Amino acid sequence: DESGNFRQPDKALHTNVSKLIPPKHHDLLQLQSALTIQYPHFKHHFLSSGLFQPSKNPYPDMPLNNEEAEAADDAKNTLLRAHRQMIRLRKMDTILHNAQRQGRISFYMTHHGEEAIHMGSASALCPQDVIFAQYREAGLLMWRGFTLEQFCNQCFSNDHDLGKGRQMPIHYGCRALNYQTVSSPLGTQITQAVGAAYKFKLDAMNNKEKEAAISIVYFGEGAASTIDFHSACNFAATLKTPMIFFCRNNGYAISTPVEDQYAGDGIISRAPGYGMAGIRVDGNDVFAVHAAVAEARKLALETSAPVMIEAMTYRQGHHSTSDDSSKYRDMDEVQTAQDVTDPLLRMDKFLRHYGWMDDEAVASIEDEERAAVLRAMEAAEARPGPKLDTMFTDVYHEKPPHLVHQEMELRQHLKRYDIVYH
Repeated sequence: DESGNFRQPDKALHTNVSKLIPPKHHDLLQLQSALTIQYPHFKHHFLSSGLFQPSKNPYPDMPLNNEEAEAADDAKNTLLRAHRQMIRLRKMDTILHNAQRQGRISFYMTHHGEEAIHMGSASALCPQDVIFAQYREAGLLMWRGFTLEQFCNQCFSNDHDLGKGRQMPIHYGCRALNYQTVSSPLGTQITQAVGAAYKFKLDAMNNKEKEAAISIVYFGEGAASTIDFHSACNFAATLKTPMIFFCRNNGYAISTPVEDQYAGDGIISRAPGYGMAGIRVDGNDVFAVHAAVAEARKLALETSAPVMIEAMTYRQGHHSTSDDSSKYRDMDEVQTAQDVTDPLLRMDKFLRHYGWMDDEAVASIEDEERAAVLRAMEAAEARPGPKLDTMFTDVYHEKPPHLVHQEMELRQHLKRYDIVYH
């Protein structure tokens, strides 16, 4: 909740065991054990949650400055990684947003206030699960291993950009990490996710030994008004495809508030109408999001059917760098979200409650992540753009005559006017 404590059902046993946890040793399993005593009602969650399970090997994006046992344990600590990545994402957002304002990149969208959705759901998925994102889910890609350098290369459209400069900034994609490339038109990814899930279903029927996988599609409550949403839900429920529909209800579809979008009870109330299971969750609670996605994934595979999740959150930033949200919402509303329901603030309070964080530790992480983003951005900005010939490749296996002709015309134009392409 807003104080960093787990919500308690009425009359539930509450035992204060925070003193049982050594503040200087970040032992995840010890914390897990203590929490099961303090909050017995949530024992199953603590024992099954991936956030309370250490990694077998050090996470490559966690600092390992020395070989001391405590430092090595921290590099395997899933909960500390979730906290650090929430900070990393926020620092990346702030710096790249400012870079757009300085004219260094053309466009950007921040994720302020929605970080718990990213880390909570990404940590509950498996690497083989395919992600279809809308455009405000960079944290999922970050969790899977996409580096700050790769994020910056994409935003600066340089020669190291995996998309070869063909997409506008924040339209990330990575085949190796099973993260489908972002597409600007709203809702197109929703139907595509159904197709991927249907393929997984057929694969499971034909090969019982193959690793089980689902598709998960993310979209805002505004995109739920598109025909793609209806078509996708109907097909998924009818074909019984193993997948998750994940709605980020952040209060606004650009400038349109939820009260002007629908008259019903949000998006989740539509799930029964399609004949699918659904759950609404506090999207600012990383533990609740993780639990919901983990259970939804399990149910989707066990029943070979879709599950819908609606995560209630709040978009603290502008819709994009092309937007000024002060024109359509009260800034006091934004300030309240930053002061009360902010997901990073909640996570920080939770870790401080058990002695895992203090002002000095948080400041150190923030400084490290800010410096890492600046290094990545400066390196990406210094690189050249993609080679000219990449403009005409990758769509066809063999370049057709009309593209050969277009490429010839372009090169002649550049030569005629002595234009040097960088």
